[in-house]
Amino acid sequence: MKIIRTYLLKELLPPFLLALLVSTMLLTTGQIIQMADLIINKGVGAIDMFYLTLLLMPSLLTFTIPISVLSACLLGFARLSCDNEITALKASGVSIFHIAAPVLVVGFIISLACIPLNYKIMPEAAYRARKLLKEIGVKNPTALIEPGVFMKTFKDYVIFVYDIKGNTLKDIRIYQPQQDGPTRTVIAESGEILPQVQDNTVRIKLVNGIADEIVPEDPDNMYKLIFKNYYLTLDLKEALHKQEVQKKAREMTLGELKTEFRKLKEANIDTTFLDLELQNKISFAFSSLIFIMIAIPIGIKTHRREKSINFGMALFLYLLYWGLMLGGVACVIRRFVPAWVGVWFPNVVFGIVGIILFARALKK
Repeated sequence: MKIIRTYLLKELLPPFLLALLVSTMLLTTGQIIQMADLIINKGVGAIDMFYLTLLLMPSLLTFTIPISVLSACLLGFARLSCDNEITALKASGVSIFHIAAPVLVVGFIISLACIPLNYKIMPEAAYRARKLLKEIGVKNPTALIEPGVFMKTFKDYVIFVYDIKGNTLKDIRIYQPQQDGPTRTVIAESGEILPQVQDNTVRIKLVNGIADEIVPEDPDNMYKLIFKNYYLTLDLKEALHKQEVQKKAREMTLGELKTEFRKLKEANIDTTFLDLELQNKISFAFSSLIFIMIAIPIGIKTHRREKSINFGMALFLYLLYWGLMLGGVACVIRRFVPAWVGVWFPNVVFGIVGIILFARALKK
C-alpha cells in the first residue's frame, strides 16, 4: 500500500502545481494590468507594487488552492482510469476506498492548513495591502483618482474626472456639498496635480472653467466665476492617515471577529455579516476535502485523458459550488436560514453527492 500511496501522490502533484500556477496567474492578470497603470501613468514605485502583489497573494490562494486540488484529482484519476490502472488495482484486491484514502488524508491536511491561511494570514495581508494603498495615495495622490468614478476620498469634496494621464486631468467636476446651502460646483476643462504634497494636503491647478463662489454679503447665494487658472487645496488627513484605516470583516482574524461579534451583540447590533465571515472562512477551508470526495469518483467514471475536458469539468464544478454558496448567502441575508446553514450548504451538497458516487464506485 505504501508503494501505491506514493505513486498516487506523485501522479497528482504535477497537475496540482500546474493548476495552482495557471489559476493564480489568471486571477492576477487584471491586477498586474492595473499595477502597470499605477507604475507607468501615476508614478507609483515598482517596489511598492511588488510588495502589494505579495500581500494580495494569500487572498488569491484561498481561491486557487481548492480549484487546484479539484483539477488535480480529476486529471490524475481520469488518467489512471483511462490507462486501466484503476482496473488493475481493483483486480489485485485493492478497493476504491483504499486507493482514495491517502488522497483524502492529504486533502484533510490541506484543509487544516487553509484554516490559519483564511483566519490569520489572509486577513492580515489584505489589511496591510489596503494600508499600503492608502500610503501610496499620500505619496502619489493621482493613484487615488480613477476616471469615471465619483471619488469621495478627499474631505468635503466629491471629484469626478473623465480622463487622467500622469498628473494631467481632463474634464473635471468638483462638488462641495454645503451643510446649510446649495452644493458648490467647480467645472474645468483640464487640471494638474502639483507635485508638492505637504502636511497631507495636495494642490490641484484647474484650467479654463467655471466655479461657484459664495457671495460674502449673502452666504446662502453664489455667483459664477469664469477662470483661466484656479487653485484648489485638498485635505488628505482624515481619509488617508494610516492609523485611521479600520479593518473590514474579511480583514479580521478569528480573535478579532469574535471580539467584534461580542461587542455588536452587547450593543444589540445585527451581526449577520460577521456570522457569515466566521462561517465562510472555515467552510471554504474544507472545500478542498469536499472537492476531493466528489472529484475522485467523477475522474474515475469520465475515463478520459484530455486535460482540457477535465479542466473544464473542474471549472464547472467550482462555479457550481460558488453558485450554491452565493445562493446560501442570499438566503442568510434575507433571514431564511441561519448563517451556518447558508455557508455550509455547498459543502453538504457536494459531500453527499461525493459519498453517493463513492458508494456506486465501490459496488462496481
